Amino acid sequence: MRISSSRPVRRKLISVAAVSAALVAGMTTTVAAQTPAGTTAPAADTAPALAGPAEAAPSVPAERLIVGYKPGAAEAKSDKAADADAQAKGKEAGENLGFQRRLGSGAALVDLEDDLSTKDVSGVIAEYRADPQVAYVVPDRLNKPLATPNDTEYAKQWDLFESTAGMRVPGAWDIATGSGVTVAVIDTGYVAHSDLAANVVGGYDFIADTAVAGDGNGRDSNPADPGDWTNANECGSGWGATTSSWHGTHVAGTIAAVTNNNKGVAGIAYNAKVSPLRVLGRCGGYDSDIIDAITWASGGSVSGVPANTNVAKVINMSLGGGGSCTSATQSAINAAVNRGTTVVVAAGNSNANAANYSPASCSNVISVAALGRSGSKAYYSNYGSVVDIAAPGGDTSTGTANGILSTLNTGTQGPASETYAYYQGTSMAAPHIAGLAALMKSANSSLTPAQIESAIKTNARALPGTCSGGCGAGLADAAKTVQAVSGGSTGGTTFTSTSALAIPDNGPAVESPITVSGLTGNAPSALQVGVDITHTYRGDLVIDLVAPDGSTYRLKSASGTDSADNVITTYTVNASSEIANGTWKLRVQDTATLDTGTLNSWKLTF
Repeated sequence: MRISSSRPVRRKLISVAAVSAALVAGMTTTVAAQTPAGTTAPAADTAPALAGPAEAAPSVPAERLIVGYKPGAAEAKSDKAADADAQAKGKEAGENLGFQRRLGSGAALVDLEDDLSTKDVSGVIAEYRADPQVAYVVPDRLNKPLATPNDTEYAKQWDLFESTAGMRVPGAWDIATGSGVTVAVIDTGYVAHSDLAANVVGGYDFIADTAVAGDGNGRDSNPADPGDWTNANECGSGWGATTSSWHGTHVAGTIAAVTNNNKGVAGIAYNAKVSPLRVLGRCGGYDSDIIDAITWASGGSVSGVPANTNVAKVINMSLGGGGSCTSATQSAINAAVNRGTTVVVAAGNSNANAANYSPASCSNVISVAALGRSGSKAYYSNYGSVVDIAAPGGDTSTGTANGILSTLNTGTQGPASETYAYYQGTSMAAPHIAGLAALMKSANSSLTPAQIESAIKTNARALPGTCSGGCGAGLADAAKTVQAVSGGSTGGTTFTSTSALAIPDNGPAVESPITVSGLTGNAPSALQVGVDITHTYRGDLVIDLVAPDGSTYRLKSASGTDSADNVITTYTVNASSEIANGTWKLRVQDTATLDTGTLNSWKLTF
């Protein structure tokens, strides 16, 4: 068996057109790559399609193949057999191939020669494709972080609570804060930050190629981010020199920065834990490492890697590259979801159809588009039918402060001092949804990944702005979603009113009725009253529950210090002296001028 050794960073391009030609029987679309700056690259080759004219298919950086064997094949379990098969197929194609390692998904990673041409690669692919024991063969593509950094510092997290395009997170904290849930951040690793450290648990460095790793070694148990800075042309011709992004630390801070500690930023699921898994280094990261990280994060086993003691119920992948989802990546995601882990991914930053990017186009993921502060699709965000939901991602073209503020480091190469900075990107939108998924799992541990995705979509609110091409079900609403899945603390029968009712500015009280029937006896001593109100200044509001006999229970009084927007919460009322059946009313009054709102819905849980 050939043992792999580290090599200098080399970015040989295996043409996707060549791969497509060999796999045409199993492919229906071509793919689009990204330039190092994250923009759409010009077409390099032409690939045949099953129907219609051929489309342009740019090249994708790769130097290995991922080969999935059918379960009954000897090569599916035996590394020696996989290596012998690689050498045999290489010989048939006139090339020298070798097995490199087994991925956590069971697929084999096969190394290619340095000087293979597009024609040579096509021949190798054809040999694998002709083997009835091979389920799939795909290039080991290079993925990149999906963020556009901006290091200007501001103190306001509009993305969490602002009424226009914020995700209404504070209302969810009445129910859940992420306790008991671990989120795996598959990214660049973690650089120490005091506003995050208390919520970081053990992870792993999955970068096998030492040149990509940049930390002097390959895989190990230390996911520390040494910096992903690069020199000019290091990652390909025309590549500009870059400073370190500390991308994974920024993403992790959005999910679970320590909160109520009198410093820094608030995390969405601030009592959740983050497990950093390092897959992105110098010039990006490979599918093969990402596949192993997905497998390990969700509780699967990876050869040579110790068992995971911090199994994640949520995975965040703010990364991606050109090309639709491969069978190799999809297989790993399916296995993770089957183990009960929700997978959240960024839609991509090329202002293009997300169907042509991976992992955004994979099935069984929650694919997230980015909105700017106005509530419209950010100028860079991908879009399309594969996008499931939108979340704040920032748009600094409308002002630096309109990015997403999170934890960072000042180092331009290696780590220096901790700081905070605004970034923008679908990389920033995805952790908003990963954080929401952690809140949901904390509120209701029995939720499956499918139920989490469905609830996020069902409880989204209409997009405040526009999104040409499609941004999924709308803008995620954390408070409404967590309230919906929590089921109330009593677990009893719920009656709901969804008839929206305008609340006049400084006007008379309005009442929304719910008729309760089919119950026996009195209401409980812990009657749950769920309220969803949109209002520009909730301190003006007085809210009462009116029982069928006219008795009134004050839920909320007006308060000049209560300046936050909206009321999305569940109140508990001792209504044990009231007959359960009858018409109950929610009474809402605005007691001051200049602000208006709407009672969106409310519910009673007996």
